[in-house]
This record gives sequence, C-alpha cells and structure tokens, in this order.
Amino acid sequence: MTQDLLIKKLNSQDVNFQADLDALLHVDLVSDHDVTRVVDDIIATVRRDGDQALVAYTQKFDRWTPENASDLEISRQQLEEALARISDDARKALQQAADRVKQYHKHQAQSSWQYTEADGTVLGQKITPLDTVGVYVPGGKASYPSSVLMNVMPAKVAGVENVIMVVPTPDGEISDLVLAAAAIAGVDRVFAIGGAQAVAALAYGTELVPKVDKIVGPGNVFVACAKRAVFGQVAIDMIAGPSEILVVCDGKTDPDWIAMDLFSQAEHDEMAQSILISPDADFLLRVEQSIEKLLPTLDRKEIVKTSLQSRGALITVSSLEEAIEITNHIAPEHLELSVEDPEQWLPSIRHAGAIFMGRYTAEALGDYCAGPNHVLPTSGTARFSSPLGVYDFQKRSSIIYCSEQGASDLGKVASVLARGEYLEAHARSAEYRIKK
Repeated sequence: MTQDLLIKKLNSQDVNFQADLDALLHVDLVSDHDVTRVVDDIIATVRRDGDQALVAYTQKFDRWTPENASDLEISRQQLEEALARISDDARKALQQAADRVKQYHKHQAQSSWQYTEADGTVLGQKITPLDTVGVYVPGGKASYPSSVLMNVMPAKVAGVENVIMVVPTPDGEISDLVLAAAAIAGVDRVFAIGGAQAVAALAYGTELVPKVDKIVGPGNVFVACAKRAVFGQVAIDMIAGPSEILVVCDGKTDPDWIAMDLFSQAEHDEMAQSILISPDADFLLRVEQSIEKLLPTLDRKEIVKTSLQSRGALITVSSLEEAIEITNHIAPEHLELSVEDPEQWLPSIRHAGAIFMGRYTAEALGDYCAGPNHVLPTSGTARFSSPLGVYDFQKRSSIIYCSEQGASDLGKVASVLARGEYLEAHARSAEYRIKK
C-alpha cells in the first residue's frame, strides 16, 4: 500500500539544499485571514454576551446544549469519579507521570534574594507566583491527559493558587483520563468549553469563568489565533505550531526504532514534521524500508503518511559535525541524538526544545513521563524560546531600599544622567536626597 509513499530525500551537498530545506521547514502560523475574522467575532461576542455566548458556541461547535451556563462546569466530584473509573494501570501510570513531572519541576523553582551594599543599600528580587492561570487542554481529534499534567504541575509547583482548566467536549463526551489527570494534578476548576470562545472567556472573564492572568496549553489554529489576539490582555505561553521531531543518527541504531520515532510525531496531525539526518546513506535507505514495512501497522497510518509526504525528509550529510550545524539551523522542538556518544555533541547544540540523548531515549518518553515538560518551542522558535516551566508561572519584582548614604551617592549619578536627558523633575527628585 505504500508504493506511492514519497518522503523527501535531501543531500547537503546539492546546490539547492539550503533553499529546499528552508522550503520544507516553512509553515505559516495563524496567518489565515478568514480564521482571524472568525476568531475576532467570537472574542467580541464572548466579551459582550458572556456565559450566554459560551452556551451558544457549545451548542454550535460541540453539538450539545447545556440547560444553563452552570452545566459547563465540571465539578470536583466528577473529577474524582473519573479517577475512580479508570483502570488501576491507568491510574498508576498517571500518578507516576505526575510525580516525575512534579519532581523535575521542583528543581526549577526560584527563590527571592537580596544583598546589602557597603553603605547599607539593599537590592534584590522578589519572586511571586501568578494568582490565576488558565490551562487549555485539547479535546477534538484526540484527548491528552499528558497535556493536563505538563501544564498544571509546574503551575502548582510555582505556587499558583487558582488553576482553571478548559477542555472542549464534542457531543458532550470527555475522556475520563483527562478528568482523572485533572484530579491528580490538583486543578481548581474545570469548564467544558473549547475553541476561541474558551480563550476569550479566560482572557476577559464571564459570570461563570474567572478571568486569568496567563493562558497556557496547545490547541488548533482557532485557539492559537485567539491566544495571539488576547495577548496583552493576558500573558500566553507561546503560539505553537505543528509538532516536530529531528533525529540525528550515526547509522548504528535499529532502523525500525528510528522509523517508529519518526512516526511518533507524524501521527499527531498531517502538518507534523519528522526529519532524519545521517551521514550513512545506506542507513537512510534501511530506515525508508522500515517506514514502508511498519506504516501499514499503524492505526493512524493515513495521518502519518500525509505528514511524511508533505513535511518529512531523510537528509544525507557528509559528517555528524555537519548534521549538528543543520540541527542548529532547524532549531527543532524535539531532537534525538541517536549516536554512540551523545554527550560529545551536547555542547555543540545551541537550539533545541528538548534533547533526547542516546539510542534508548525515545522522544515518546518525554511526551509522557520522563519528567521535563513536553510543552516546547516549535517552528524554529527554539532559537529564542524555552520549554514551559515553573518560571513561566512566576513573576519577578525588583527590590531597591536605599540607605541615607546610598540615596545621596546614587542621587549624584542620577542627577547627571537625568539632566543629560532633559528630565528636570527626575533630576530634582534625586537631588533632594543628596546630603549637603
């Protein structure tokens, strides 16, 4: 069935390689004007009509009608009932994953600090958790309890008191695993709403849904567009693009393993991207053969096939050094270093959301239970962005406490600079504190 499968093959030595690579990497994030118009209308309607709009959009997009707005809230009792309904194995796996995610993120927690200068002036930084955070959990093509854990646990470690979760419920159905994960993670309130209307409700608040300070979590193009639209009214984590994996392999890993690693991201959706780079051309051929052999065994084979055809690639390079150079250009969300000595190459990696080192470290482990966050920068934004973490749920305030002598000494400096900027009030304010 896979005779027509065409995964692009690139060679770094070809004249047009760089242009071909950049064309492969290119993806438009939330640039559809029709989507923008729809999202802007939804946001405006939610701001105007509040809960009434949420009920109407739930009927329109999720195909069920709440009797009243309060039916959109999922109670704590319902979360606990879902936790009790799932299998013992599922409950144990969720708890183990939650414990590992929590333990990892505890290492990221920052503390306030200050120091005292010789003249008694005190300088420092105060760390404060955000008051209220909204977590968007997808509920359309698939359900993601792992997204609950990855978004909620660092917020709770940071000390956020109110974590508000929203999740779409197509046809009134919702995954017990998602609700169970919310119970384990300690979500404070859950609402059965999704799409741009959920983002609007979190950003501006309704009678039912609290207004939050920051919105995190992945979603479809309408959710991404809505997050961009409300940025400034609230903070957001990022505008996430399609999932992606880049594997750098020396040719000594089982090709079936590598093929399945590529599938693991391609199965997310048709726009996901899976790329393999190797200096061993024969190995790339064996991986291609593994792709054709294993693809028919997948439940989501049509999605994987479309993803590989449209955005996948096997890239031949002259050396692992060149593979690392190309990796830094791509700045992948997930990077697997499936090589003999991955630590040798780690110092050379400048841009990657998460780095999976060695032949045994499948990216899928990071998605669920390794511990580090799976919310990662996509579409090359690893050049300037980091994984979601505790630091995303804390804010910093500067502390300045001048002694009398410190105010006098600093006042002289400030006076000169302020007058150089022709800001007389600034200068005179500082000058009042200068000791005569």
